[in-house]
Amino acid sequence: MKENPIHQGDNMRIAVPAETFANEARVAATPETVKKYVAAGCDVVVEKGAGEASNIPDKMFVEAGATLADSFSDSCRGAVLVLKVRAPSKDETALLEKNSAVAALFSPFTNPLLQPYNDAGLTCFSMEMIPRISRAQSMDVLSSQANVAGYKSVLLALEHYRSFMPMLMTAAGTVQPAKVLVMGAGVAGLQAIATARRLGAMVEAFDVRPAAKEQVESLGARFIEVPSEEDAEDAGGYAKEMSDAYKQKQAELIHQHAAAADIIITTALIPGRPAPVLVTEETVDAMKPGSVIVDMAVEMGGNCPLSRMDSVWQKDGVTLVGISNIPALMAADSSSLYARNLFNFVNLMLDSEKEGLNIDMDDEIIEASLLCRDGEVMKPQFFGGDSVSAGSVSAGSEGDDT
Repeated sequence: MKENPIHQGDNMRIAVPAETFANEARVAATPETVKKYVAAGCDVVVEKGAGEASNIPDKMFVEAGATLADSFSDSCRGAVLVLKVRAPSKDETALLEKNSAVAALFSPFTNPLLQPYNDAGLTCFSMEMIPRISRAQSMDVLSSQANVAGYKSVLLALEHYRSFMPMLMTAAGTVQPAKVLVMGAGVAGLQAIATARRLGAMVEAFDVRPAAKEQVESLGARFIEVPSEEDAEDAGGYAKEMSDAYKQKQAELIHQHAAAADIIITTALIPGRPAPVLVTEETVDAMKPGSVIVDMAVEMGGNCPLSRMDSVWQKDGVTLVGISNIPALMAADSSSLYARNLFNFVNLMLDSEKEGLNIDMDDEIIEASLLCRDGEVMKPQFFGGDSVSAGSVSAGSEGDDT
């Protein structure tokens, strides 16, 4: 196998280091995308073991045309572009070369290291900031990872739900189908609805956006609607903060339906703000013993205040599942989708006639994703210093659902 971490050639060098963030099993490139980078005239260097948790052994990267490196620093030495899932840690930032570019999930609303990235002279592309326009659909990491999370959330619920999901008619009697309530009908929520329906559950769904009703009903679920004349959607298609009067009506309606549910999947997030509380402690107390809540918003405080980060626990017979990085539980497919998103984005900047990346600031996709460049802050709204821990936001879920 090729193991020359300090290979230098005329081609642009792309580094794919192993992820070091706790419980992060994904990798930013796969043999499929490595072949595409190589075909585009790039040299790809992968840190040994980077793909093991995604079922990609080192030899598959080598067969695809990559070179292996022994460490993070070796893989990134001389790299024009570093591809990651999670944003660089403080220690990793110190090892990156000035003027190198990094494409990753930067969690820009909450990451306290944005200013250190800029001070280090890094060019940072935040994959969460890719605009949701038709031309950028193949680069939309929030959607690809939310699809995985929505599917897996239902399977997580089933691990702890001790009854059948579908209706069963037997000689001993009929078993009624599980009642599932999905809160938030964005990408993750819609996938959760579809998965629960495929498994035979009766599904209800809530979303503040009336426009979600048609999508929910097309999947065979019942849409729960709070009558209101308020506009619940911002210009980017995300949910926005609602009035206190709306929240009161919402709480009453949700309590009623949640108390009758066997499984609740919550996905509600508002970009840059703590997750809205939808399932109160009072509502949990009203639920049946054996019920399950999967809180996909746990990293931003949770849609249920009783949810605990990366913990599964019971309150009076109700199981609360608070897994923070659900896409990493299906790392093989999550990595494959993320790597394709990343290649499609990077491909906008690959130019065989120019050395390095062709960063065209007139391209709305590139401009929207660029946080800082060569010591210049490009998105000052994220550099204000009111940040929390970089580990508090789920890669691939921030601002995804409503």
